[in-house]
Amino acid sequence: MNPTESKIRDQYNQLALIYDQRWRRYISNTLTFLKNWAAISPSAVVLDIACGTGEFERLLLQDNSTQVITGVDLSERMLMQARRKLEGYPNLSFELARASDLPFSDHCFDVIITANAFHYFPDPDTALTEIRRVLKSGGKVVILDWCRDFWLCQICDWWLKRLDPAYRQCYTEAECHSLLKTVGFNICRAQRVRFDVIWGLMTVTATRT
Repeated sequence: MNPTESKIRDQYNQLALIYDQRWRRYISNTLTFLKNWAAISPSAVVLDIACGTGEFERLLLQDNSTQVITGVDLSERMLMQARRKLEGYPNLSFELARASDLPFSDHCFDVIITANAFHYFPDPDTALTEIRRVLKSGGKVVILDWCRDFWLCQICDWWLKRLDPAYRQCYTEAECHSLLKTVGFNICRAQRVRFDVIWGLMTVTATRT
């Protein structure tokens, strides 16, 4: 684990007990939107990278209690909250793992999700290469993250780079698409969307070339 990832882990270990309450409105708005956007098949095997306290898993399981899902995160305490929240689902597992070093065999997931976390990835090229490795042929990756095309996100990006040692950067939509294409993805669908006044986000679905 590199120094940036250690800072991310420590930051979210501290936030774990209050995370859902502190960000309740933001989490609900963005993850409900993402669930509808992703349109995940009930038979799909899903990987959620930077799953946090398991809120996206909870939303999927509300619709399909037998969905096979694995969530991974850097924070042990966020995963502890996720396991407590969603105990009793044999088709659901949570593992401690880095986006740039996924502990899975090649081509084993139908859908890979990462929500509200890409701006923290210290090495996005390596993370996307790993995502492509573990994605099945014909599978899709869906990314939801802050978008620097919105001017308030540009301000947040400038501010966080100076004040948050765990933060890396947020990207424009074009930059995000370029990162995906460079490691061998085709862009299938993309949209920019605003939640409340501050939060301007982008979502993209891509498949392996």
